[in-house]
Amino acid sequence: MTSIESVIVPSELGVLPLRNSVLFPNAIMPISVGRRKTLNLLDDVVGENKLIAVVSQRNPSEDDPDPAGMYRVGSAARILKVVKLNGNNVNLIIQGIRRIRVDRFTATDPFMKASVTSLDEHLDAGVDLDVLVRSLINQFQKLVQNSQSISNDLGEMVLSAGAGDPARLSDLAASVLNIPVEEKIGLLERNNVRDRVGKLVEIVTREFELQEISSRIQSQVADEVGKTQRQYYLREQMKAIQKELGEDDDRQQEIDEFRKKIEAAGMPEEPKKAAEKELDRLSKMPPQAAEYTVSRTYLDWLVSLPWSAETEDKLSVKEAHAILDEDHYDLEKVKDRILEFLSVRALKNDMKGPILCLVGPPGVGKTSLGKSIARAMGRKFGRISLGGIRDEAEIRGHRRTYIGSLPGRIIQGLKRAGTKNPVLILDEIDKVGTDFRGDPSSALLEVLDPEQNHAFSDHYLEVPFDLSKVFFITTANVLDTIPPALTDRMEILRLPGYTEEEKLEIAKAHIVRRQIEGHGLTDATIEFDESGLRTIINDYTREAGVRNLDREIANVCRKVARKVVEGDSGKIVLTGERIHEFLGPARFFREIAERTDRSGVAIGLAWTSVGGEILFVESTRMRGRGKVTITGRLGDVMRESALAALSWIRSNASLLGVDDGLFDRSDFHIHVPAGATPKDGPSAGVTLTVSLVSLLTGLPVPSDLAMTGEITLRGKVLPVGGIKEKVIAAKSAGIKTVILPDKNEKDLEDVSPAVRSALTFKFVTEIEAVLDMVFGPALHERARSFPEKPEAAEPEFRSRIDDDILGDGEPTGAQTPVETEG
Repeated sequence: MTSIESVIVPSELGVLPLRNSVLFPNAIMPISVGRRKTLNLLDDVVGENKLIAVVSQRNPSEDDPDPAGMYRVGSAARILKVVKLNGNNVNLIIQGIRRIRVDRFTATDPFMKASVTSLDEHLDAGVDLDVLVRSLINQFQKLVQNSQSISNDLGEMVLSAGAGDPARLSDLAASVLNIPVEEKIGLLERNNVRDRVGKLVEIVTREFELQEISSRIQSQVADEVGKTQRQYYLREQMKAIQKELGEDDDRQQEIDEFRKKIEAAGMPEEPKKAAEKELDRLSKMPPQAAEYTVSRTYLDWLVSLPWSAETEDKLSVKEAHAILDEDHYDLEKVKDRILEFLSVRALKNDMKGPILCLVGPPGVGKTSLGKSIARAMGRKFGRISLGGIRDEAEIRGHRRTYIGSLPGRIIQGLKRAGTKNPVLILDEIDKVGTDFRGDPSSALLEVLDPEQNHAFSDHYLEVPFDLSKVFFITTANVLDTIPPALTDRMEILRLPGYTEEEKLEIAKAHIVRRQIEGHGLTDATIEFDESGLRTIINDYTREAGVRNLDREIANVCRKVARKVVEGDSGKIVLTGERIHEFLGPARFFREIAERTDRSGVAIGLAWTSVGGEILFVESTRMRGRGKVTITGRLGDVMRESALAALSWIRSNASLLGVDDGLFDRSDFHIHVPAGATPKDGPSAGVTLTVSLVSLLTGLPVPSDLAMTGEITLRGKVLPVGGIKEKVIAAKSAGIKTVILPDKNEKDLEDVSPAVRSALTFKFVTEIEAVLDMVFGPALHERARSFPEKPEAAEPEFRSRIDDDILGDGEPTGAQTPVETEG
């Protein structure tokens, strides 16, 4: 046979595609062929002893690869032997002759042909090559000794055939290695023998290390299997001994059940280790021991928690929007936030659950909104009431050293929900208390922090639990009682009170239908007219939410049900006039005109925990020596606002047409009715000023005008909060005009168009502008007719101011003593 060094490779060869392997020069490879094109190639070359090009295909699953699916480097080969089998299958033995590069494919039928170029070897002989060859031989020998895929005979044949020839040695060694085709192609592409040997040393060394690791792992697995078998044998012996002693086998069954539950719970590594450790402890403990029940209860909790159970989110934004609209009217900001979360969740699966805080007055639907959110997302729902909680253990759980200890309410809520990603609502978070048993609000800091709650630690479990996928929703009436650190961890969404129109729509869409069905009535026996619903809203309820509206509608339904049972036939249509027949005299009425027909009374707007309210401020004057009495259960800030208002009026008495000496000869009493209700805040400053100016000038305040704003000693009107709630309260009370600070104009964007169109808004920056709007030309006429103060009085006034500033320990006439009552 001709030596392969003297074989001349033609410029065009038939191509044999090779699957899952690479043919190297000098290597002999048996292959089995059966593809039509390959058989056509054999018919062409076998009779004439032609060479073929053996090129590996990129995708081994392709039966008929095209030129794009072939590598561009391969080996020219000759066919040593052909053995025909049954059918069309043929076994070949081929030998690689020389490296070739495929320049282009010239034909694909009846078999693939290509124009090729022989690649010459570059030896770069030297000391470096000798060292690399020795290293390759050593590493290859070690690999063969430990390898199960390369026999010792094959390894010795490779080393003997490649002795003294680094190029042949590297090709033969590469051909027997069990490495990916891509790596073999990389070796085949290297013409430089030194580079090829160096790369092969890296690969052989890596494969040897992998074999070492694999052997070590197999040894460890064998040891573990042996240990498991030994434990199984000992357990079976223990069962036999217990059976002979007549002991009850229920305990062992219970332990086996626990072991199965631990495996099925899908716990992370740390909780699983804790459970297995506790189970081993339980198995060695007699049932009569006091610790037995404690340990068993602990295992019950561990295996029953949803460590891996998770519901799949409904990511259809349109469907979720329809569900939210079906369950709740308005509340667009909250609905938009939920739909935004679902949209992002559809794009990013591992998004952490948000922490929302719904703040608003009672009855606006905060808690029920949580149920709708869970239904819209397809998640389980859980509710935890935090109102009145004073013990930190209610959140974090009790230590297991205490009798009757349990996990905290968070873990209990997750167990009831049965999944690790429920919608969990923490109700009334603003009513959490603090005492000697700890601060539950501080315990909630970890629960409601997405950066910490992935490893929440409950005192009872003592292992971390992942809360990052829980959708937490907290509810509150006010934010003032929530610690700032806790507020900072939550996204605040405010739910304002409802307007009359909104209450009407809610009653039509939800309340009336629910109450009619709940009282066994039908549309044939009862009908609520729109005028009847408006009468209930205006004359029988005064609230920000709709709870009392729900109660009053239920009250009407009960009375109608009684009439039906007593034999009253026919349909009862509840108009505005008939509502009084069922509910009695009106409980609320608008008394604004009657209460503001005298001077000294002004209407303010307040923001409380139950929504917006109108606020009457009454002032009166009597003979005295400058004493000021403030009543109505006011807070410190509101009392200071009253003093600031009085100081501004005194400093501008001449502009208002008021005698400056009047303040030293009179006592003033400022009262805010509804004295049982606490009131505070700076937003009544403008109202207090208008009330005092009305008292001192004798000019009444228009009965359909209300105002809000903070006042400074220089007469500036500063912005305040709760504009939406205050405006809604003004409309409900029949106010026509509202005076607001200029910087609060932007807050009207949150007010519905129906409310804005029903009111006239005036914006101010100075208290003088407020007085112009309230009293009009009458105040200017009074000021022009007021005689100017004599110049002689100025030194005395200056002297009194100096005495106040320097002080001699005695009060002066310039000071205003304050007395608060109530």
